[in-house]
Amino acid sequence: MSANQTLMAVCDAALFDLDGVLTPTAEVHMAAWSRMFNEFLADRGDEQPYTDADYFAHVDGKPRYDGVRDFLASRGIQLPLGEVSDPPEAETICGLGNRKNGAFAAVLASDGVRPYPGSVRFLDYLAGLGTPVAVVSSSANADAVLRAAGLRDRFGVLVDGLLARSEGLPGKPAPDTFAYAARALGVPRERSVVFEDAVSGVAAGRAGAFGLVVGVDRGVGASTLLESGADLVVTDLAELLP
Repeated sequence: MSANQTLMAVCDAALFDLDGVLTPTAEVHMAAWSRMFNEFLADRGDEQPYTDADYFAHVDGKPRYDGVRDFLASRGIQLPLGEVSDPPEAETICGLGNRKNGAFAAVLASDGVRPYPGSVRFLDYLAGLGTPVAVVSSSANADAVLRAAGLRDRFGVLVDGLLARSEGLPGKPAPDTFAYAARALGVPRERSVVFEDAVSGVAAGRAGAFGLVVGVDRGVGASTLLESGADLVVTDLAELLP
């Protein structure tokens, strides 16, 4: 059975992560995280730099403050949680998360973003079939990214970091945000397909017992995504076209 046949056998709804699946904004996020964490570590006199390996192990796909907390924990650093309203210069988990978010927003505003061509072709294919779609992102910037990429009008359902916080939904690797999106589309989990490039997102899809979990390998590695629970892995969504 081809990848397309495997997919369409269970795909009554498609639930997409955003950064790294539909748009290459993961690269912008990585750069913003690196700048923020390395400046923070340098100010503390920590000579072990934050690296891309830290991003994939502790930050990728998670809500922003969870990523801050988990990376700091990996270095044995404890900071108070603080408040969502903390200024970027605050030495709190929320303060560091807001510092990173400011850097990301500045890059998005100045450079914009273009979606992956293969992802657009796959979205066109699903639209032709009438398959309902949703974006499920941990980012508070998901709406702005979708608008910058010219994709916002394709998605009636957007579950982002802001909605998750207001609804009290735990972030990935918990399956709750994907489950919320499936309910909003009116499709059972077992007939919904998750598309994810992050280990935490793939794990969320597997934990939620969705119909299929498609890993999109943008650098994590196919074997890692499969081990985390992906049913199949592609390097571009165009590979899923018939």
